Amino acid sequence: MKRRVILTGATGMVGDGVLLECLQNPAVEYVLVLTRKPTGRTHAKMRELLVPELADLSAVESQLTGYNACFFCAGVSSVGISKEEYERITHDMTLAVAATMVRLNPEMTFIYVSGAGTDSSEKSSQHWARVKGRTENQLLALPFRAAYMFRPGFMKATAGQRNILKWYGAIAWLYPLARQLAPDFVSTMQEVGRAMINAADFGYSKPVLEVRDIVALAHGKVAPRP
Repeated sequence: MKRRVILTGATGMVGDGVLLECLQNPAVEYVLVLTRKPTGRTHAKMRELLVPELADLSAVESQLTGYNACFFCAGVSSVGISKEEYERITHDMTLAVAATMVRLNPEMTFIYVSGAGTDSSEKSSQHWARVKGRTENQLLALPFRAAYMFRPGFMKATAGQRNILKWYGAIAWLYPLARQLAPDFVSTMQEVGRAMINAADFGYSKPVLEVRDIVALAHGKVAPRP
């Protein structure tokens, strides 16, 4: 079955990279990009749907049916914002979108981009890790066909990406060395996108994927979930 994907966060680094992989991958038939501002990209396989606020999709619900995967790449760094704002964006907005998706497309596979260091016990001393952990746990409790939590670390950008964090560009030259010395912490953006598509197609043996899982799934080296 070809994937019909709803994607968020396409104007950010992860979403931009995942979108490029979706557009290039023959397993993906169509991508609907939910975004607050135009991505600047056009492609026969994609359409943009501008929404003022992801937390409230009520005005566009009629356009959100008929999809079998959601790649949720929207997010924000905890640096420079209040704990309340971080929780509103990271937890509240994510759960609001997921609740809409599972109601409209119960056979959907939902994939959430979390992050390395997220704490599933919700007891970490770091606020962001607790919030991400709580978000993951509540997403996994929703009645999707399947849900997977991706925890990428450092990601090498894909050629053609337009949204790359400045400091990523400054240290990109370290990637080959990091891949050799710390393979559990680095991947390519292409591997993240490809692993998402493979998870939606074939499933995976566990719901929370660390970097090593993401890389393995991207290359088809691990037996999928029965």
